[in-house]
Amino acid sequence: MIFDGLDADLDRVSGTVSASLGRLGATPTWTRHPDTTHYAASMMKVAVLVALYRIVEAGHLDQDSAVPVRNEFDSARPGAARFSCARHYDNDDAVWARVGDTAPLRWLAEHMITRSSNLATNLLLDRVGLPAVADAWARGGARHSVTGRGIEDFAARAAGITNLVTAADLAALLGNLALGATQPGPLAAPESCAAMLDILTGQEHREDLAAGLPAGTRIAHKNGWVRGVRHSAGIVYPDDAPPYVIAVCTTADPTDASPDDDACQLIADISARAFAQRHQLG
Repeated sequence: MIFDGLDADLDRVSGTVSASLGRLGATPTWTRHPDTTHYAASMMKVAVLVALYRIVEAGHLDQDSAVPVRNEFDSARPGAARFSCARHYDNDDAVWARVGDTAPLRWLAEHMITRSSNLATNLLLDRVGLPAVADAWARGGARHSVTGRGIEDFAARAAGITNLVTAADLAALLGNLALGATQPGPLAAPESCAAMLDILTGQEHREDLAAGLPAGTRIAHKNGWVRGVRHSAGIVYPDDAPPYVIAVCTTADPTDASPDDDACQLIADISARAFAQRHQLG
Protein backbone atom coordinates (compact mmCIF):
# COMPACT_ATOMS: atom_id res chain seq x y z
CA MET A 1 0.00 0.00 0.00
CA ILE A 2 1.28 3.45 -0.91
CA PHE A 3 0.64 4.83 2.61
CA ASP A 4 2.10 1.99 4.68
CA GLY A 5 5.07 4.16 5.61
CA LEU A 6 2.79 6.97 6.70
CA ASP A 7 0.81 4.65 8.97
CA ALA A 8 4.04 3.50 10.58
CA ASP A 9 5.04 7.11 11.24
CA LEU A 10 1.63 7.95 12.72
CA ASP A 11 1.78 4.91 14.99
CA ARG A 12 4.57 6.71 16.82
CA VAL A 13 2.50 9.86 17.39
CA SER A 14 0.90 10.22 20.83
CA GLY A 15 -2.83 10.62 20.88
CA THR A 16 -5.22 9.72 18.04
CA VAL A 17 -4.82 10.61 14.37
CA SER A 18 -7.74 9.79 12.07
CA ALA A 19 -7.80 10.33 8.33
CA SER A 20 -9.63 9.70 5.08
CA LEU A 21 -8.14 10.33 1.65
CA GLY A 22 -9.47 9.55 -1.80
CA ARG A 23 -10.37 10.79 -5.21
CA LEU A 24 -13.60 12.74 -5.43
CA GLY A 25 -16.52 10.37 -5.92
CA ALA A 26 -14.45 7.23 -5.34
CA THR A 27 -13.85 4.85 -2.45
CA PRO A 28 -11.12 6.26 -0.17
CA THR A 29 -7.61 5.15 -1.07
CA TRP A 30 -6.32 5.43 2.48
CA THR A 31 -8.05 5.64 5.83
CA ARG A 32 -6.86 5.57 9.42
CA HIS A 33 -9.39 5.21 12.25
CA PRO A 34 -11.90 6.93 9.96
CA ASP A 35 -14.92 6.34 12.23
CA THR A 36 -13.28 7.37 15.50
CA THR A 37 -15.11 10.35 16.98
CA HIS A 38 -13.25 13.51 17.95
CA TYR A 39 -14.47 16.67 19.61
CA ALA A 40 -15.56 18.74 16.61
CA ALA A 41 -14.08 22.17 17.45
CA SER A 42 -14.94 24.39 14.46
CA MET A 43 -15.51 21.58 11.96
CA MET A 44 -19.23 21.65 12.76
CA LYS A 45 -19.34 25.01 10.98
CA VAL A 46 -19.37 23.27 7.59
CA ALA A 47 -22.66 21.55 8.48
CA VAL A 48 -24.07 24.88 9.69
CA LEU A 49 -23.13 26.39 6.31
CA VAL A 50 -24.92 23.60 4.43
CA ALA A 51 -27.98 23.95 6.65
CA LEU A 52 -28.11 27.68 5.93
CA TYR A 53 -27.97 27.22 2.17
CA ARG A 54 -30.64 24.54 2.27
CA ILE A 55 -32.99 26.80 4.21
CA VAL A 56 -32.29 29.69 1.84
CA GLU A 57 -33.09 27.42 -1.12
CA ALA A 58 -36.37 26.46 0.53
CA GLY A 59 -37.29 30.15 0.66
CA HIS A 60 -37.40 30.41 4.44
CA LEU A 61 -34.45 32.80 4.73
CA ASP A 62 -32.87 35.47 2.52
CA GLN A 63 -29.07 35.46 2.62
CA ASP A 64 -28.97 39.19 2.04
CA SER A 65 -31.34 40.04 4.86
CA ALA A 66 -29.73 41.82 7.81
CA VAL A 67 -30.08 40.17 11.22
CA PRO A 68 -29.33 41.63 14.65
CA VAL A 69 -25.83 40.90 15.91
CA ARG A 70 -26.11 40.12 19.60
CA ASN A 71 -24.11 38.04 22.03
CA GLU A 72 -26.76 36.10 23.91
CA PHE A 73 -28.06 32.65 23.00
CA ASP A 74 -30.39 29.94 24.27
CA SER A 75 -28.59 26.95 25.73
CA ALA A 76 -29.17 23.47 24.30
CA ARG A 77 -29.62 22.32 27.89
CA PRO A 78 -33.31 22.67 28.81
CA GLY A 79 -33.84 25.18 31.60
CA ALA A 80 -30.30 26.54 31.52
CA ALA A 81 -29.60 30.26 31.48
CA ARG A 82 -28.73 31.96 28.21
CA PHE A 83 -25.03 32.06 27.39
CA SER A 84 -22.58 34.38 25.62
CA CYS A 85 -19.35 34.04 23.65
CA ALA A 86 -16.01 35.38 24.90
CA ARG A 87 -14.45 37.88 22.53
CA HIS A 88 -10.87 36.83 23.37
CA TYR A 89 -11.75 33.26 22.34
CA ASP A 90 -12.87 34.31 18.86
CA ASN A 91 -10.86 34.82 15.67
CA ASP A 92 -12.67 37.72 14.04
CA ASP A 93 -13.01 41.22 15.45
CA ALA A 94 -15.10 42.27 12.45
CA VAL A 95 -18.16 40.38 13.69
CA TRP A 96 -17.74 41.71 17.21
CA ALA A 97 -17.56 45.25 15.84
CA ARG A 98 -21.17 44.81 14.69
CA VAL A 99 -22.61 43.84 18.08
CA GLY A 100 -25.66 46.03 18.62
CA ASP A 101 -26.01 46.54 14.87
CA THR A 102 -26.94 44.15 12.04
CA ALA A 103 -25.17 41.97 9.47
CA PRO A 104 -26.34 40.04 6.39
CA LEU A 105 -26.57 36.27 6.73
CA ARG A 106 -24.27 35.85 3.71
CA TRP A 107 -21.59 37.97 5.41
CA LEU A 108 -21.90 36.03 8.64
CA ALA A 109 -21.55 32.74 6.74
CA GLU A 110 -18.35 33.93 5.10
CA HIS A 111 -16.87 35.03 8.41
CA MET A 112 -17.93 31.79 10.09
CA ILE A 113 -15.85 29.83 7.56
CA THR A 114 -13.01 32.03 6.35
CA ARG A 115 -12.13 33.47 9.77
CA SER A 116 -13.84 30.80 11.91
CA SER A 117 -15.87 33.33 13.90
CA ASN A 118 -17.62 31.70 16.85
CA LEU A 119 -20.02 34.59 17.26
CA ALA A 120 -21.06 34.38 13.61
CA THR A 121 -21.55 30.63 14.02
CA ASN A 122 -23.90 30.97 16.98
CA LEU A 123 -25.87 33.70 15.23
CA LEU A 124 -26.36 31.43 12.22
CA LEU A 125 -27.08 28.38 14.34
CA ASP A 126 -29.76 30.41 16.11
CA ARG A 127 -31.35 31.06 12.71
CA VAL A 128 -31.15 27.58 11.18
CA GLY A 129 -31.61 25.42 14.29
CA LEU A 130 -29.91 22.24 15.44
CA PRO A 131 -32.32 19.88 13.57
CA ALA A 132 -31.38 21.49 10.25
CA VAL A 133 -27.69 20.95 11.01
CA ALA A 134 -28.37 17.31 11.88
CA ASP A 135 -30.19 16.97 8.57
CA ALA A 136 -27.19 18.46 6.73
CA TRP A 137 -24.87 15.88 8.30
CA ALA A 138 -27.23 13.04 7.40
CA ARG A 139 -27.70 14.19 3.81
CA GLY A 140 -23.94 14.54 3.47
CA GLY A 141 -23.43 10.88 4.35
CA ALA A 142 -22.25 11.33 7.94
CA ARG A 143 -22.87 8.40 10.28
CA HIS A 144 -21.35 9.46 13.60
CA SER A 145 -20.99 13.26 13.61
CA VAL A 146 -23.21 15.25 15.97
CA THR A 147 -23.85 18.95 16.47
CA GLY A 148 -25.63 19.13 19.78
CA ARG A 149 -24.99 22.70 20.90
CA GLY A 150 -23.58 26.06 20.05
CA ILE A 151 -20.01 27.14 20.73
CA GLU A 152 -19.27 28.02 24.38
CA ASP A 153 -22.58 26.63 25.60
CA PHE A 154 -20.93 25.42 28.81
CA ALA A 155 -24.16 24.43 30.55
CA ALA A 156 -24.95 22.03 27.71
CA ARG A 157 -21.38 20.74 27.72
CA ALA A 158 -21.63 20.00 31.44
CA ALA A 159 -24.78 18.01 30.71
CA GLY A 160 -22.93 15.87 28.18
CA ILE A 161 -24.34 17.61 25.10
CA THR A 162 -21.46 17.92 22.70
CA ASN A 163 -20.25 18.25 19.09
CA LEU A 164 -18.45 15.34 17.45
CA VAL A 165 -16.93 14.57 14.04
CA THR A 166 -15.10 11.74 12.31
CA ALA A 167 -12.66 11.88 9.43
CA ALA A 168 -14.95 9.69 7.33
CA ASP A 169 -17.96 11.95 7.93
CA LEU A 170 -16.03 15.11 7.11
CA ALA A 171 -14.75 13.54 3.90
CA ALA A 172 -18.27 12.41 2.98
CA LEU A 173 -19.83 15.83 3.63
CA LEU A 174 -17.18 17.72 1.69
CA GLY A 175 -17.13 15.14 -1.08
CA ASN A 176 -20.88 15.46 -1.56
CA LEU A 177 -20.55 19.23 -1.51
CA ALA A 178 -17.89 19.17 -4.25
CA LEU A 179 -19.81 16.68 -6.40
CA GLY A 180 -22.96 18.70 -5.84
CA ALA A 181 -21.36 21.69 -7.54
CA THR A 182 -21.23 19.74 -10.81
CA GLN A 183 -24.46 17.71 -10.70
CA PRO A 184 -27.64 17.53 -8.61
CA GLY A 185 -26.92 15.90 -5.26
CA PRO A 186 -28.31 15.40 -1.77
CA LEU A 187 -27.11 18.66 -0.20
CA ALA A 188 -28.23 21.59 -2.33
CA ALA A 189 -28.57 22.82 -5.91
CA PRO A 190 -25.32 22.97 -7.93
CA GLU A 191 -25.17 26.76 -7.77
CA SER A 192 -25.51 26.67 -3.97
CA CYS A 193 -22.83 23.99 -3.64
CA ALA A 194 -20.53 26.03 -5.88
CA ALA A 195 -21.11 29.11 -3.73
CA MET A 196 -20.27 27.16 -0.56
CA LEU A 197 -17.08 25.84 -2.17
CA ASP A 198 -16.11 29.41 -3.04
CA ILE A 199 -16.48 30.37 0.63
CA LEU A 200 -14.38 27.37 1.71
CA THR A 201 -11.74 28.30 -0.88
CA GLY A 202 -11.46 31.70 0.81
CA GLN A 203 -10.28 30.11 4.06
CA GLU A 204 -7.76 32.44 5.73
CA HIS A 205 -6.37 29.90 8.22
CA ARG A 206 -3.95 28.00 6.02
CA GLU A 207 -1.44 26.60 8.50
CA ASP A 208 -2.32 22.89 8.19
CA LEU A 209 -3.65 21.20 5.03
CA ALA A 210 -2.96 24.17 2.78
CA ALA A 211 0.58 24.50 4.15
CA GLY A 212 1.41 21.07 2.74
CA LEU A 213 0.46 22.00 -0.83
CA PRO A 214 2.47 23.76 -3.54
CA ALA A 215 1.79 27.49 -3.66
CA GLY A 216 -1.26 28.34 -5.74
CA THR A 217 -2.93 24.93 -5.43
CA ARG A 218 -6.65 25.39 -4.98
CA ILE A 219 -8.10 23.92 -1.80
CA ALA A 220 -11.62 24.40 -0.43
CA HIS A 221 -11.29 23.58 3.25
CA LYS A 222 -12.15 24.19 6.88
CA ASN A 223 -10.06 23.62 9.97
CA GLY A 224 -10.80 23.64 13.67
CA TRP A 225 -8.83 23.68 16.87
CA VAL A 226 -9.04 23.87 20.64
CA ARG A 227 -6.44 22.86 23.18
CA GLY A 228 -5.26 19.34 22.31
CA VAL A 229 -7.39 19.15 19.16
CA ARG A 230 -6.57 20.05 15.56
CA HIS A 231 -8.60 19.01 12.52
CA SER A 232 -8.67 19.99 8.86
CA ALA A 233 -10.67 18.73 5.89
CA GLY A 234 -11.01 19.85 2.31
CA ILE A 235 -11.10 19.22 -1.40
CA VAL A 236 -7.80 19.68 -3.25
CA TYR A 237 -7.80 20.62 -6.94
CA PRO A 238 -4.37 19.83 -8.46
CA ASP A 239 -3.65 21.31 -11.88
CA ASP A 240 -2.48 17.95 -13.23
CA ALA A 241 -4.73 15.39 -11.52
CA PRO A 242 -8.38 14.89 -10.55
CA PRO A 243 -9.59 16.50 -7.32
CA TYR A 244 -9.36 14.56 -4.09
CA VAL A 245 -10.87 14.78 -0.62
CA ILE A 246 -8.70 14.72 2.49
CA ALA A 247 -9.73 14.88 6.14
CA VAL A 248 -7.40 14.64 9.13
CA CYS A 249 -8.49 14.74 12.77
CA THR A 250 -6.00 14.83 15.63
CA THR A 251 -6.65 14.60 19.35
CA ALA A 252 -3.62 14.70 21.62
CA ASP A 253 -3.02 12.44 24.57
CA PRO A 254 -4.29 14.31 27.67
CA THR A 255 -0.76 14.31 29.10
CA ASP A 256 0.78 15.70 25.90
CA ALA A 257 1.61 19.39 26.17
CA SER A 258 2.84 19.74 22.57
CA PRO A 259 1.95 23.10 20.99
CA ASP A 260 -0.68 23.40 18.27
CA ASP A 261 2.14 24.14 15.82
CA ASP A 262 3.15 20.47 16.04
CA ALA A 263 -0.33 19.31 15.08
CA CYS A 264 -0.41 21.80 12.20
CA GLN A 265 2.91 20.48 10.94
CA LEU A 266 1.70 16.89 11.23
CA ILE A 267 -1.37 17.66 9.11
CA ALA A 268 0.74 19.63 6.63
CA ASP A 269 3.08 16.65 6.29
CA ILE A 270 0.16 14.29 5.63
CA SER A 271 -1.19 16.78 3.08
CA ALA A 272 2.17 16.95 1.32
CA ARG A 273 2.43 13.17 1.14
CA ALA A 274 -1.09 12.92 -0.22
CA PHE A 275 -0.33 15.50 -2.90
CA ALA A 276 2.82 13.62 -3.88
CA GLN A 277 0.64 10.52 -4.45
CA ARG A 278 -2.15 12.40 -6.27
CA HIS A 279 -1.74 10.41 -9.48
CA GLN A 280 -2.08 7.08 -7.63
CA LEU A 281 -5.27 7.88 -5.73
CA GLY A 282 -8.29 5.64 -6.27
